[in-house]
Amino acid sequence: MKMPSTPPPNGTLPILQKLIATYKVWHGYQPNISTTSRYTIGSKIDSLFLEIIELIFTANYSNKTKKISLVQKSSVELDSLKLFLQIFWEVKAINDKKYIVLSSQLNEVGKMIGGWLKQLKKNQARKITGLE
Repeated sequence: MKMPSTPPPNGTLPILQKLIATYKVWHGYQPNISTTSRYTIGSKIDSLFLEIIELIFTANYSNKTKKISLVQKSSVELDSLKLFLQIFWEVKAINDKKYIVLSSQLNEVGKMIGGWLKQLKKNQARKITGLE
């Protein structure tokens, strides 16, 4: 019997699934990156990916008040990740094709975070005004 190569999502947030899939792409690129870049800016990019994944995971299980701050922090960290990825590309540590793949996926993640944050704030405003 052949086992599937990836476990089923089990109700995992779509944004978390997208982040993990994008991280896997990044992780696959790492062996082909020069040692100098891999252990400097590459390490920073890797840690930002993992931090954002952890923030989104934690936000999913947090109460409503803490959830907004965690999602906001993940948005800021995502912007930092995009900046470091751009620098990584500018110093030619990654080729154009790989950069485009990663940056387009991160842009999708950004839209998902933005949508989630907008919904959380909308729900918070309803609760404050007594519409909920």
